[in-house]
Amino acid sequence: MANAPGPAEAPRVVLGKIVSVHGVRGAVKVYSHTDPLDNVLDYAEWTLNRGSEQRTVSVLGGRVQGRVLVVNLKGIDDRNKAEELINFEISVAADTLPELDEGDFYWHQLEGLKVVNLQGQVLGAVAHLLETGSNDVMVVKPCAGSIDQRERLLPYLPGQFVVQVDLETKVIQVDWDAEF
Repeated sequence: MANAPGPAEAPRVVLGKIVSVHGVRGAVKVYSHTDPLDNVLDYAEWTLNRGSEQRTVSVLGGRVQGRVLVVNLKGIDDRNKAEELINFEISVAADTLPELDEGDFYWHQLEGLKVVNLQGQVLGAVAHLLETGSNDVMVVKPCAGSIDQRERLLPYLPGQFVVQVDLETKVIQVDWDAEF
């Protein structure tokens, strides 16, 4: 008799990465993908992943130090234990993220969506997004059905270049000439 599969794991979102240690008492330095940086500290529990390794840790507290966070984790009380956590990605369940206003999206929701211009041409799919300071930029790479094999950088500016984002059909409609 085969075992029934367990409940499907909720999708996870990577919020940052442990990049080094801080001091001798077990604090770790975290590069955060959240805006502002310390929003990652809003989650009391993190799932850490590195390759096939996975751990769950509890966050005791942290603070911004320059462009990283210095974070204390429960049970990590010396430098050696902290060093074991370097290069682990920090993730949380997607359903624990705060609700956004209508028309706002998390980057992970946009990644993988097809990008189609007003002429109906498939320009590619969103591989990832970049933060440039003035606005976010979608990195659009060729996918099945693309009009060509070009990689494109499209500004993510709703109302200007981004006409509509439809998560159900997995399509972003853009006002963008295929020749750009």
